[in-house]
Amino acid sequence: MLVVDDQPLFRAGLVALLNATPDMTVVGEAADGDTAVLLAESLRPDVVLMDIRLPGIAALERIVTSGSPARVLVLTTFDLDEYVYEALRLGAAGFVLKESQPARLLAAITAVASGEMQFGPTVMRRLVAAYLRGDVPAAPWIPVGLDDLTDREREVLRLVGTGLTNAAIASKLTVTEGTVKTHLNRVMTKLRLTSRAQAVVMAYESGLVTPQLAG
Repeated sequence: MLVVDDQPLFRAGLVALLNATPDMTVVGEAADGDTAVLLAESLRPDVVLMDIRLPGIAALERIVTSGSPARVLVLTTFDLDEYVYEALRLGAAGFVLKESQPARLLAAITAVASGEMQFGPTVMRRLVAAYLRGDVPAAPWIPVGLDDLTDREREVLRLVGTGLTNAAIASKLTVTEGTVKTHLNRVMTKLRLTSRAQAVVMAYESGLVTPQLAG
């Protein structure tokens, strides 16, 4: 694991906690984004635990687009702010609050390292609500592949953007939940999305969903 934070005492505390945890090893640490990118490329950690305000956004984008196998878990002070929205756009594997209990942080790291995404149902609801209120800074995003979606895939993506679960989408479209999952997996593959939260962001910022039509 690579730990990235510009506060020496906080970073040292994280490193000590992680190294004392079975099955976790810190292979490097960085105090700035440029160093983080270099270490991610050379050390190839499974997880990069990164403070998003470093500037972590630029470093996150470079790590995600570099082909590094590292999955980035964002550390943030606020659970939904402009930095988090941008991190979602860029493909962060999840985020955790800096004031979280150690057990919560360790669980998030374990989940991300095993390939899971750390965006819980509460975060998803708040993310959708923020778009409905117009709280999210405007940042149009039209990903390559959007025009390649079938009508059904676009409809599934639109409904994901409104915050519906797979079960609710299945009921609305009168199909099985398995069919919804299949369509959503195809959407994620075609658009190169890495999480349901990222799909919500894309659905709104591409104009596929608007606050007026979200209901």
